[in-house]
Amino acid sequence: MSDFEFLTIEVDGHLGRLTMDRTPRNALNLGLQRELAAAAAWFDETDVRVVILSGAGESFTVGADLSLLEGLYDDQVRLRLDDADAGRVMGDAIASMRALTIAQIHGHCIGGGIVIAAACDLRVAAEGTVFSIPEAAIGIPLAWGGVPRLVREIGPAATKDLILTCRPFGAAEAAALGLINRVVDSGDLATTVETLASEILARPWSVISTTKSAVNIAADELVSTRHSEDDAQLFLAAADDPEAHAAGAAYLKKIRERKS
Repeated sequence: MSDFEFLTIEVDGHLGRLTMDRTPRNALNLGLQRELAAAAAWFDETDVRVVILSGAGESFTVGADLSLLEGLYDDQVRLRLDDADAGRVMGDAIASMRALTIAQIHGHCIGGGIVIAAACDLRVAAEGTVFSIPEAAIGIPLAWGGVPRLVREIGPAATKDLILTCRPFGAAEAAALGLINRVVDSGDLATTVETLASEILARPWSVISTTKSAVNIAADELVSTRHSEDDAQLFLAAADDPEAHAAGAAYLKKIRERKS
């Protein structure tokens, strides 16, 4: 596929590989968010049965690009509603893919990266992967459908803990919480995921597809994502909250000073 600026796509029979390629850390700008949604739709038109979603370079993804924060707090470049909603659209597109999806996680998996991982069916992480949800410290709520997806996987109390403390946590804790399925040595990550994909592809397609559908229906009945359509409004509302605005401005200042 040559139509994507920030993604690479490979297809090998019934196996697809979707790689975020906005190196070095695959920060999720609007272009990458929209390309991920478009790639999910593209795979739905193929015979691919399993898709491995990974990140090129040093990380899976460090989450939303800082340009989105600047667009939230800078009155001159105020983020539009459809831009603020792009992450939710991306997550929903990944979650509803026809193929079974496996997130191959390494380096950092931050904020929106956790939303992407939670939207995948299975998740394998390398030892040493650092996870965190820093949004509250930045002055914004976790959006993009992240809250219901996390509640499904790790429960309400753990979701509140990780969102409100903003603390980093490792792959072992992520596995203990149920956020990821397996933790492997970093040198074995790609091989482990490929083996897992091969094991699943050995099953009849009817079994793969009906299992995914049945589990997703049951999960949505337990914790629905339908209210996530309001996330963009909540995200944009942070710009009008004085405390949130101060937190975001302080965060951006710290980042700029670190870069200077």
